[in-house]
Amino acid sequence: MPETQKTQSALEALKYQGDPLADAVIADLVSSGTTRAVNEVLARFRDNDQPIPEDLPEPVRRYLVATDAPPAWTDLNRVAAAYEFFVDDGVHVASVLSFGAMVNCYAQPRPSRVLSLTHRLNQPHRRLSETAQFVLHLMGSNPFGSGGSFVPTIQKTRLIHAAVRYFITHSGEWDVAADGVPLCQQDMLGALLIFSVQVIDGMRRIGVAVTDREAEDYYYVWRVTGALLGIPADAMPETLDEAQALNARLVEASYGPSAEGIELTRNLLRLYENLVPGKAFDGVVAAMVRQVVTPQVADWLEVPRSRGWSRAVDAGARAMRLLERSEDRSRLATAVLDKAGSLLLSGSVRTLTNGQPTALTIPSDLREKWLAAGVCPVAPPNRGR
Repeated sequence: MPETQKTQSALEALKYQGDPLADAVIADLVSSGTTRAVNEVLARFRDNDQPIPEDLPEPVRRYLVATDAPPAWTDLNRVAAAYEFFVDDGVHVASVLSFGAMVNCYAQPRPSRVLSLTHRLNQPHRRLSETAQFVLHLMGSNPFGSGGSFVPTIQKTRLIHAAVRYFITHSGEWDVAADGVPLCQQDMLGALLIFSVQVIDGMRRIGVAVTDREAEDYYYVWRVTGALLGIPADAMPETLDEAQALNARLVEASYGPSAEGIELTRNLLRLYENLVPGKAFDGVVAAMVRQVVTPQVADWLEVPRSRGWSRAVDAGARAMRLLERSEDRSRLATAVLDKAGSLLLSGSVRTLTNGQPTALTIPSDLREKWLAAGVCPVAPPNRGR
């Protein structure tokens, strides 16, 4: 069999592969009726330095022990380099995640249908909040070691995915033979490429300069994350160039219109529009989405057109490119770029929970550096109370 056919066959096989380690835990919890008790314990398990709770069923403890460290091939120097990139450009990463990556996820009909079956079509604030917190924990200075919070985050994420697989598979509303396993490893790989490769592409599309080394390191830390999520190591490309090729062949080739994707996008745009007072500027949100995603994806998901705002956003992207070229020499240019990104993220934080206080937290080391640079989108805690 030719190599390309072997590769395609391996990718197709991922459609029928779940996460055996996490899936076995969820099946045991459901059969024993201990799901709620375990949820209460895991809610208190938040930091890498915390010992694994004693009051957990043995299958859960074994799972947590087996998944508490990154793969042996992890290069912590490259992880640290990705952190430095995020210190400089984290607010821009957040912007592209919000406007581009989330919408591109909805351009995939199968994962969008999974969201519809979990009744989360009308909860964009929750999905955005969870994604933002995941990325913030990942991009701390030592996400996999002491002082970080990412390991429990990713362990619990795997269990959530396994629970979704279990209940959708047993719902009678999903045909595994025809559609594959819900939240299969192919979907996981696609999401990884959207949040890594496509974020870098989106940043460059709106005029944010990203060096090849920064792009490689940012993708690398996501590849480590993929391994912790249970994605087979041989399914994840080793280099950014290979990942970009797979993104085109696997992810972008899966894009298409769906009723679920259109509704998810409409609800997300409505959430973003609430960031802007009044109605006069509503068109700028859709124009910004159209700047980051491809025209075909925007059309499939029925993102509104606005010729005036599209021109304004395009002009803004050109201005950002000019500012980026002068960023190292101009404090004013730096301030303009960082303020634009932090304004979006701070607005997102305020509205993620429909006006209610949010538990979204920024790692302390990242918060301190952003505060020192004057770009932290969330005010520090009030220590006077």
